[in-house]
Amino acid sequence: METFDFVVVGGGTSGCVITNRLSEAGFKVCLLEAGPKDINPMIHIPAGYIKNIYSKKLTWNFMSEPNPGTNNRSFSLPQGRVLGGSSSINGLNYVRGQAVDYDNWAAGGNPGWSYEEILPYFKRSERRIGHGDERYRGRNGELPITDLDWQHPVSDALIDAAVELGIPRNPDYNGAKQDGAGFFQRTIYKGFRHSSATAFLSKAIKRGNVDVRTNCQATSILFEGTKAVGIAYVAGGPGGSHREVRASREVILTAGALNTPKLLQLSGIGPADVLGRAGIGIFHELAGVGNNLRDHYAVRMVAKVTGSKTINDVAQGPALLGQIARWALGRPSILAVSPSLVHIFWKSDPSLSRPDLEFACAPASFREGVVGLLDKHPGLTLGIWQERPESLGFCHVTSSDVFEAPAIQPNYLTSETDQLALIGGMRLARRLFRSRALDRYVEAETSPTPNLESDDELLDFARQKGTTVYHMIGTARMGPRSSPGTVVDAELRVHGLAGLRVCDASIMPSMPSANTNASTLMIAEKAADLILGRTAAAIETQGERAA
Repeated sequence: METFDFVVVGGGTSGCVITNRLSEAGFKVCLLEAGPKDINPMIHIPAGYIKNIYSKKLTWNFMSEPNPGTNNRSFSLPQGRVLGGSSSINGLNYVRGQAVDYDNWAAGGNPGWSYEEILPYFKRSERRIGHGDERYRGRNGELPITDLDWQHPVSDALIDAAVELGIPRNPDYNGAKQDGAGFFQRTIYKGFRHSSATAFLSKAIKRGNVDVRTNCQATSILFEGTKAVGIAYVAGGPGGSHREVRASREVILTAGALNTPKLLQLSGIGPADVLGRAGIGIFHELAGVGNNLRDHYAVRMVAKVTGSKTINDVAQGPALLGQIARWALGRPSILAVSPSLVHIFWKSDPSLSRPDLEFACAPASFREGVVGLLDKHPGLTLGIWQERPESLGFCHVTSSDVFEAPAIQPNYLTSETDQLALIGGMRLARRLFRSRALDRYVEAETSPTPNLESDDELLDFARQKGTTVYHMIGTARMGPRSSPGTVVDAELRVHGLAGLRVCDASIMPSMPSANTNASTLMIAEKAADLILGRTAAAIETQGERAA
């Protein structure tokens, strides 16, 4: 049995960052990833997102349980199952959230996690190309963050519409304030996606002290007493060979908000009742494992457009060939844009002190709201979600079989706060569609139709037509051991066990006001310092000297 300094489980967003930082510090690291290498070309072309989220090879084909808040519908919950994880298949937009999100984490008993304290970790990973205040933005990191280079008159008119309604323009929502409207920043550079694997893991592999093992599914955590000492895994999928790898220092879980609690539960760590129903013996009872699941739930508001060709027109037929040629020549093209181009961060109710809504908008529309199935006519879509959902769900194993999916119940729209915020967002979308700035382009509101006007009608539409935004978090919640339902402490160590940390989106105590990839990168950067016993200030000083 081979022994490394560290064994990292999950080659996704955080796993790639942590592996790079530990390797950089001179340690031997074994990285286990259940999926394949990131060699599929559709990963690296940004427009490949439309196909990647449906891929049976690149995603975990999880389904949610029927949800009472959404008319008992089930949802596909595709999480990345490939090197780079969800950063290899996601919508590419980079959003940090609001400062108070992280101040609230710290106030909940997590010292070191206030916005001022975690800001250096956002900056460390980032290579911001474009406008940005140096107090908030990083310029020397591995991950390029760029501005949209493909312009469209309907997008410009939408931002004008927001200004017309009193929403300010904001060229950098990742800077001093999130409030406002503008264009999304993306993890796209020179026409290609830059995932955590391409930005971070590729550097680590070149050092020679990292062993990346793909198609290797972790089955359980190995312990000596209460200290984690390794991982048992199956190489090659169902029917593959059973193997073990040991860690002389720590085992680090970075498998994501669904697979991390699953592995803990398979290892006998979790709520007694859940383990009992699955026929798993209790090794270490920890009631919070798999609970506190949160996700963003979005509704897409759609209008038919006149007077301008949209992505619907140029992504089909001969026009698409022209876009492919532009991309091949390094020119702006729809092949190198994120699915959502325009952002609006604003309030569902004017009385609120800060935004609680995110709009992700594009000059395009999908038939019946199905991503990837474009309408035949020009369209404009405003996707809306409550930024900080209060609806809580769970991810629980139902069997000791590692290849059996867990029961996943996000419980969308069970919180009245979430319902009211979404209704407020839909009413704001209606005002945008009906603004003077968009009057020349909006021919008709097609989904929902204008006859749906009351709060009950809008909420019923949201229950019928809304869907996940793929932002699962919180299933190994960070907090003091004395706080019920917490799983890890402020240094990300699993309560009551040694040599075991969780360092991914699972640890988020609450949802940041953001798409979750940027926050996960930050968690990984901070986790690396916690593991190595160093501070952000020391590394920033070292980086400045190197520059």
